[in-house]
Amino acid sequence: MANKITSIAQEDEKFPPSQEFRKQAAIQSLAEYKRLYSESVKNPEKFWNTQAKDLLLWRKPWKQILKWKESHAKWFVGGKLNVCENCVDRHLGTPRENKAALIYEGEPGDQKTLTYRQLHTEICKFSNALESLGIRKGDRVAIYMPMVAEAVVAMLSCARIGAVHTVIFGGFSSESIKDRVNDCAAKLVITADGGWRRGKIIDLKVNVNQALKGCPSVESVITLKRTANRVHMKKGRDFWWHDLVESASHVHKAKAFDSETPLFVLYTSGSTGKPKGVLHTSGGYLLGTTITSKYVFDLRESDTYWCTADIGWITGHSYVVYGILSNGGTNVIYEGAPNQPGPDRFWSIVDRHKVTIFYTAPTAIRAFMKWGDDHIKKHDLSSLRLLGSVGEPINPEAWKWYHKVIGGGRCPIVDTWWQTETGGIMITTLPGAVYSKPGSAGLPFFGVVPKVFNDAGKEVRKGTSGKLVLTEPWPSMLRTLYGDNKRYKETYWSEYEGVYFCGDGCRQDKDGYFWIVGRIDDVLNVSGHRLGTAEIESALVSHHSVAESATVGRPHEIKGSAIVCFVTLKDGFKGDDKLKALLRAHVGAEIGPFAKPDEIRFAKALPKTRSGKIMRRLLKDIAAGKEIHGDTTTLEDVGVVKQLQANKD
Repeated sequence: MANKITSIAQEDEKFPPSQEFRKQAAIQSLAEYKRLYSESVKNPEKFWNTQAKDLLLWRKPWKQILKWKESHAKWFVGGKLNVCENCVDRHLGTPRENKAALIYEGEPGDQKTLTYRQLHTEICKFSNALESLGIRKGDRVAIYMPMVAEAVVAMLSCARIGAVHTVIFGGFSSESIKDRVNDCAAKLVITADGGWRRGKIIDLKVNVNQALKGCPSVESVITLKRTANRVHMKKGRDFWWHDLVESASHVHKAKAFDSETPLFVLYTSGSTGKPKGVLHTSGGYLLGTTITSKYVFDLRESDTYWCTADIGWITGHSYVVYGILSNGGTNVIYEGAPNQPGPDRFWSIVDRHKVTIFYTAPTAIRAFMKWGDDHIKKHDLSSLRLLGSVGEPINPEAWKWYHKVIGGGRCPIVDTWWQTETGGIMITTLPGAVYSKPGSAGLPFFGVVPKVFNDAGKEVRKGTSGKLVLTEPWPSMLRTLYGDNKRYKETYWSEYEGVYFCGDGCRQDKDGYFWIVGRIDDVLNVSGHRLGTAEIESALVSHHSVAESATVGRPHEIKGSAIVCFVTLKDGFKGDDKLKALLRAHVGAEIGPFAKPDEIRFAKALPKTRSGKIMRRLLKDIAAGKEIHGDTTTLEDVGVVKQLQANKD
């Protein structure tokens, strides 16, 4: 139970920003933060009305700030805007026109810089190309690409013409592509002949071709020539990116769309086997990402910003593409692995491009620690002025190493708690205004009202762990799950009446700082990827040798969670190392290589309640090598647990 989660993180260490940083920050004091926060929660409609007018370009003013009914929000009702115009066009004719919008570096070392004027030209040409293939407002477009500049162009072009994009992480398998394309009935897929990862070519087009054997909604495929990898092109369906844009006009007028026009669907793992298609709309989402980018990263005109996330995840949407470009920022994007060709690749990029803001995941930070400080000392990181952490709670040891070794002890660290569903950052430490506590997510952002509830739906006292909820609507919140409003309500709004259930355990300390203590549902955070245990179990059971499986996580010093799978086999199959390797490969083929189990344990039976529910709590203890704690009286067969404890293999 969530209110039984123990949290032993220390609260007494505080790291305030330097006076030098504070003097130049957008928000310079705790008093200023408190004043703005108070305004945002006491009169949210007035606050968001002001922010929307100040931060975004609207074609038509709204009639109503918020229309709220049960679990459904509509923000800036009647207002019209174009998301792409806000990210690119409005910077033309200003000093930003010739400023670098994207600084791209490929894994092999190729580089390209696009100014806002050049980015605008590329988007206009590709928007015309999309329309030439019959893509119109409301059509769904799947994007399955490497982390290249053209992927950003593809997203913004969809936004420009009102098409709904769904970006699929380039590490997913053909089966995962098929599931996502079919769920949203995508009309077009945009991909590449391949992408570079750890010195090897990832066969993206091959995976798409395989997936499309079972995707009847797809009419066309656009393929970017990235690696010169030989791929099969189907006549009448497949088009090369360069052929389409070569003949396309560089002039394209952006249309204005209603604030609630769908912008994208992004699939995230759930506690059932089917991924959830989180739907975000235009005006509220863009405002949320714009304001958080401005204040959380304390963005300045002179900054060179680098978020290491892939655009296949929400961090790449909000804090690589939309939030940064709408602020007119300069954005570094990198295609490959952090240790290719060596463990100092990230630091060579920071040094070469004079990065000032660096935003990455605790998983990466722990890997950097393991690789040693010598790789870092080869490079000049003095350009850095702000660091960020995203994706999972950061342990205090990693936080302090990050602060000392990467930030030189001078850079504030903004830890950020948020979700695919929230659209933007919800809890953080505004860098010029408040001190940081290593391991704590921090304080709520403007307009965000988080509370910690017990199982009965009552707010717990400070210092007590419980379930994290958000009690008021916010502009960048998800609107529903694509095609499944029933699941939307059940997943996020059924735990407690009238409040959004985040799915995380949490504790608020005496100073009001929030400490996230882990997922309550069966979702694992593996190297920054949120993986539903049910998806992994479903993949295992689809193998002809497996009768049943249960997946849990155990702590891993680098990845956050290691995937441990308990498997019972059908009669006639032998649980040996050969089968373990086959099952790992099978999961990789079904979901993606990053989902391969770290450990597979064969078992004659799994611990179940009398009603047939697998007790994953017990399996987690067994996987971590801990003593079994808690009530086991509901177990159907206590002997199963003893057998699993005795059988380490």
